[in-house]
Amino acid sequence: MKTKYPAASLAADLPNQADSTSFESKTYAKVSRRLIPFLMLCYLGAYLDRVNVGFAKLQMLNDLRFSETVYGMGAGIFFLGYFLFEVPSNLVLHRVGARKWLARIMLTWAVISACFIFVKSPTAFYVLRFMLGVAEAGFAPGVILYLTYWFPAARRAKALSLFFMAIPLAGIIGGPLSGWIMHSLQGAMDMAGWKWLFLLEALPSLVLGVAILLYLDDGIAKAKWLTDSEKTLLARNVAGDNAHKIAHVSVKSFIGDRRLWLMAAIYFCVVLGQYGLTFWLPTIIRKSGVADPLWIGVFTAIPYLCAIIALPLVGMSADRHRERRLHLAIPMLIAAAGFILLPAIGSVPASIVCLSVAAAGILASSSQFWSLPTALLGGMSAAAGIAAVNCIANLAGFFSPAIVGWLNDLTGKSTAGLIFISVAVTLGACLVFLVPAKSVNR
Repeated sequence: MKTKYPAASLAADLPNQADSTSFESKTYAKVSRRLIPFLMLCYLGAYLDRVNVGFAKLQMLNDLRFSETVYGMGAGIFFLGYFLFEVPSNLVLHRVGARKWLARIMLTWAVISACFIFVKSPTAFYVLRFMLGVAEAGFAPGVILYLTYWFPAARRAKALSLFFMAIPLAGIIGGPLSGWIMHSLQGAMDMAGWKWLFLLEALPSLVLGVAILLYLDDGIAKAKWLTDSEKTLLARNVAGDNAHKIAHVSVKSFIGDRRLWLMAAIYFCVVLGQYGLTFWLPTIIRKSGVADPLWIGVFTAIPYLCAIIALPLVGMSADRHRERRLHLAIPMLIAAAGFILLPAIGSVPASIVCLSVAAAGILASSSQFWSLPTALLGGMSAAAGIAAVNCIANLAGFFSPAIVGWLNDLTGKSTAGLIFISVAVTLGACLVFLVPAKSVNR
């Protein structure tokens, strides 16, 4: 989205120099209060509908006689649809505006998620998971792109970390909620608990899809809740930030940019760890000795609670020190340590500790990663680049549950899958240092 302001207006209507720092801080605080909580709520709804299959698995596999491999393939096939439609989705968003397009995304995925109550065969499971990926494609990168319309690179790590807090929030809220639904509504109206789970957890996304149309603005110029001085300040900072970014002039130069492929490889490793945690967390807790879905839901909230503490702390530190690479690589290594220790753990408390370490590290990595590509790209290149990096990397969402599920069936244990995840995340942390520090540390 391009917003044009007269050159003179960029200097006019701003406070004097003595008050400019305070005015700027208050303005960004106002923008954050307006946008971040609502976008977090929307992403929370998205994440519930994306990963509640991990809880449904606890009952669905027995009811439908699915194997671990069938579940892993179905959980992962979501990301094939996501991969194919993410770049087109982000380009459409950049052209038509965030308000209409994000609303469309939420409304369609809510309907598809509710349709999982009709699943009876592996084929139906695969088709609906693929369609859910198609429907949701573009939401997360769309919001990341949308935040670049408001926040310059120097302020974006904190904004992104706050937005990505929706993931652990989904775990904190969704875990106990999913466990309660499956525990309390099993057999209600002759319907299985996992079916109630898909039906009820689709409702928030349906409501939020309508709310986006009423609440969200496409950009700075259309924000009636901002004063002219605030709009001028925000537009000036975004324009100055974009002046330092890459502007690809052709598809060939875009595809040929090695930095984009490097960042896609790094994020591939992050996503592989993220979904290794998300899709198998309830199963890991059950194997540690917890049988009741309600208590499994309660225990899954603990790792996400640790992550929700870690995310803003890492984000604020990254912005304060203007340092991006270490703030990404170190959390990745911490996550890898949590994963690698899990196979040696047998008790519930020790498993929760390792899972908490892994969750804090990998989810902090997810938010901090986006400080890299958003510091490099602007305009249409940002729309395509963010979506391209995200969709390529999110193929890990297909490979992670599929490979872990296959390894679990092959070995009869979760050890091999967890070691695989740990090694991949460690490799990603090493790749971070191939990104030039001077291009992202600002």
